[in-house]
Amino acid sequence: MPEQNAGNDANPSEDEQSAATEDAASKTAESEQDEQDEQAVAAEAEPPQASDGDGADGDEAEEKSLETLIEAVATLEQDLADARDQVLRARAEEENTRRRTAREAENARKFALEKFATELLPVIDNFERAVEAADDDSAVREGLDLSMKLLAGVLEKAGIEVVDPIGEPFDPTYHEAIATVDNPDAEPGSVTEVIQKGYVLSGRLLRAAMVLVAKRGAEKG
Repeated sequence: MPEQNAGNDANPSEDEQSAATEDAASKTAESEQDEQDEQAVAAEAEPPQASDGDGADGDEAEEKSLETLIEAVATLEQDLADARDQVLRARAEEENTRRRTAREAENARKFALEKFATELLPVIDNFERAVEAADDDSAVREGLDLSMKLLAGVLEKAGIEVVDPIGEPFDPTYHEAIATVDNPDAEPGSVTEVIQKGYVLSGRLLRAAMVLVAKRGAEKG
C-alpha cells in the first residue's frame, strides 16, 4: 500500500493535468488580450496615415478650390471695373446735362430780345432818316439827336451793337455788298459807304450792314 501511494504522488491525476492545462491556456489568452489591448492603444495614439490615392485626391480638390477662388476674384474685379465705368459715365452725362442746361439758359437770356430787337430796327432806321432830314439848327433836330442818344443807350444795355463799317475791309460775315464802286481814294475791297447799318445781339447777327465796296484794282489818285 505505501508503494502505491508513492506512485500516485509521482504521477499527477488527470484532474490536476487538466487544471494545469486550463491555467496555461488562460494565461496565454490573457497575454494575447494584453498584447491586443496595447496594439489598440498604440493605433489610437498614432495619427491615421493617408494612402497615396487619398493624398492625390486631396491635392486635386485643393487645386480646384484655388482655381474657383481665382475665378471668383476675377469676376468681382470685372464687376467692380464695370461699376466704376458706369459711375464715371453717369457723372459725365450729368455734367454734360448741367452744362447744356446752363448754356441754353444763358442763350435764352441773351437772345430773349432777338425778335423784339429785329422788329425795332426799322424804327431806328426811320429815326436816323429823320435826323438826316432835319435842319442842323432846328429844335426838331436837337430833339431827334437827344432821342437817338437815349435809344443808343438802351440798345447798348440790351447787348445790341451797331455795325457801321465805313472805311473798314469788307467782311461777308457782317456786311452785305449791294454794289462795287470805283473810288481811287479808298483801299480796294474796303467799304466806301453804308447804305443801311447792321446790328448784332450778343455776338449774333441780327441784320447785315448794306454797303458799297471799292473795286479791287482801282488805283489811288
